[in-house]
Amino acid sequence: MLEALLEFFKSTGLYGLTPGAITMLLVGCVLLYLAIVKRFEPLLLVPIAFGVILTNLPLAGLMAEPVLEVKDNLIHTVQPGGLLYYLFQGDHLGIFPPLIFMGVGAMTDFGPLIANPKSLLLGAAAQFGIFITFIGAISSGLFTAQEAASIGIIGGADGPTAIFLSSKLSPHLLGPIAIAAYSYMALVPIIQPPIMRLLTSREERSIKMTQLRTVTTREKIIFPIIVTVIVSLMVPPAATLIGMLMLGNLFRECGVVGRLEDTAKNALINIITIFLGITVGATATAEQFLKIETLAILCLGVVAFGIGTASGVLLAKLMNRVFRMNINPLIGSAGVSAVPMAARVSQVVGQKEDPGNFLLMHAMGPNVAGVIGSAVSAGVLLSIFGG
Repeated sequence: MLEALLEFFKSTGLYGLTPGAITMLLVGCVLLYLAIVKRFEPLLLVPIAFGVILTNLPLAGLMAEPVLEVKDNLIHTVQPGGLLYYLFQGDHLGIFPPLIFMGVGAMTDFGPLIANPKSLLLGAAAQFGIFITFIGAISSGLFTAQEAASIGIIGGADGPTAIFLSSKLSPHLLGPIAIAAYSYMALVPIIQPPIMRLLTSREERSIKMTQLRTVTTREKIIFPIIVTVIVSLMVPPAATLIGMLMLGNLFRECGVVGRLEDTAKNALINIITIFLGITVGATATAEQFLKIETLAILCLGVVAFGIGTASGVLLAKLMNRVFRMNINPLIGSAGVSAVPMAARVSQVVGQKEDPGNFLLMHAMGPNVAGVIGSAVSAGVLLSIFGG
């Protein structure tokens, strides 16, 4: 009887608990706390956190690979893999991030960018964080060029792009990179304001910008087509993300496919967000996550984010000084592609200086430009290091 009880105990997950597994279960609970109690990007962090918990449950096998054998020149499945293993193929094969981009495109109004093309420069400036952090990761000696490229893209504050690039260049780091990217996106209201205030004077933060012109429907329809063609010709590896982003936006603006637009920005993006989040979390096993490299990724990620924020602010100040423009530098911080949270932060910080100042629509220009910029940056890195 005692032996039977002992054998039963050995078959339970309790017997397989290790310090590493316990630590990761606690990490998952902390992420759930941040998502549910603190409301930090709950739509993303709840599935990611639960994926972390599921993958670190001993003997559950939710990320177990299938056991295959070759018999009579045919491959047979001896034992099927875990549920999350099969769902994870959407990350591994680069399917889920572009579909997320389609939904983002269907929800995005590129009107502020079209009305003020100069904001494209501010979105581009925010990408400096990606390349400076790439250099820093290489210099640390801890990472290869492919790994450093995947880490640097965190600076774009674009979770799907970070997942897309890391799944191509360094899939073994997908978990830490994705969790860092989404965590820093959730912390935009905490990370950005101190940097914005440090780099600007009260007078600069109070600058009032003129109202944007009205953008025609024709312009909004032509814009996604032109961007897709130009970007894809210049940076072919970026065509997947840019193409899906602009297809979703075309659904929104053309006015004749309301059902497709509704599906892309509601049902489809919600379903893919669940699958993407839970499988990204499921890659964060104790063996992969509890390393010195993970701590370095988290540190480099926040540096990338900070540099991206500062670069946009500083370029706006430079444009004011050199070209005698009247740009509120706060909108430069929205060049990171955390849409629309970064634009809202610009609005909040600006209104603290002058309650009558309305920067939201002006900040949306650099914000949506940052989405394009991060996808192009990922394409550049993929074309250089993906061969």
